[in-house]
Amino acid sequence: MNLRDLIRDVPDFPKEGIIFKDITTLTRDPAGFRESIDQIVKQYEGDEIDIVVGIEARGFIFGGAVAYRLNVGFVPARKPGKLPAETVRAEYELEYGTDAIEMHRDAISKGQRVLIVDDLLATGGTAAAAVELVEELGGELVGIAFLIDLTFLNGREKLQGQAITSLVDYDGE
Repeated sequence: MNLRDLIRDVPDFPKEGIIFKDITTLTRDPAGFRESIDQIVKQYEGDEIDIVVGIEARGFIFGGAVAYRLNVGFVPARKPGKLPAETVRAEYELEYGTDAIEMHRDAISKGQRVLIVDDLLATGGTAAAAVELVEELGGELVGIAFLIDLTFLNGREKLQGQAITSLVDYDGE
């Protein structure tokens, strides 16, 4: 199955000149969604993962399913102010300004083996912030899995030294 065939291009979203990679066409397809989860799980099923971290919001879709299949816990990395208990925070650069993500301070225990999952790697800022949070909490990062890598945006550069899996790469087309 070619997962790329299930991802829809939406021109000029969220602004003119951007071609948005819409994964909802993949997630609504039972075989395609199952295949994407199976491919990620296959990469990590022997790595003794303890926790999967999913990055808001579409990383929750894939991360939750991967955690279920690996029979491990799931931790959300959320935008500021969305988690109810004490949090840790990591900021990252945007084209114009900064943003941040947070996790509960008690979400990861020292030494737990962690897999970060998100739908898309673009510039790498959000994933790098998630790595920072995992490390701050004492987790041992096993890898980072993405459905899509927009390779032409060079997001892997911000994640140097990390084991990265992506299922569908786009090089600017």
